[in-house]
Amino acid sequence: MRTALIPLLLLLSSHAGAEARVTTPPYAPPQVVYDFYLDHPAKMGAALYWIRSLVNPLSGEPYGFAPEMMSIKVVLHGTEIVTVAQKNYEKYRAEVERMRYYASLGVEFKVCALAAEDYHYVPQDFHDFIELVPSAFTELVHWQMQGYALITPQVPERHHTIEDIR
Repeated sequence: MRTALIPLLLLLSSHAGAEARVTTPPYAPPQVVYDFYLDHPAKMGAALYWIRSLVNPLSGEPYGFAPEMMSIKVVLHGTEIVTVAQKNYEKYRAEVERMRYYASLGVEFKVCALAAEDYHYVPQDFHDFIELVPSAFTELVHWQMQGYALITPQVPERHHTIEDIR
């Protein structure tokens, strides 16, 4: 019995001082289309974190993809449309400026013309970094057929703080 334990102890002791390694898969620059269909415009700020959660890690080491290497489209067709109407700038200033920043990095923001019509918006109502597209669904299908990954942010309502549930 004692002789069987010796190889086990040697094996365990040889791994005791080993450091954990993080391996990084050989990612290619992303091609992503985001489907924003939010049930309340107040969720736009949280939805924009989904873009940050892709861009920031891939911009840093070990990947080092420059933003212009990434192809990112964001299709808006829910209540969040009101956040990109110029008349609502003061109310949604923080969100608009974050979108403007991402647009300066090459992220394309597209608004569904059918949904815009539901809100009685015309193309001139939107900020200059917004592109109006005929339909959110045809736009989403088009980019997926071009090989883009679809990401649909989920922004639940929080009923507890992180500190409460940790």
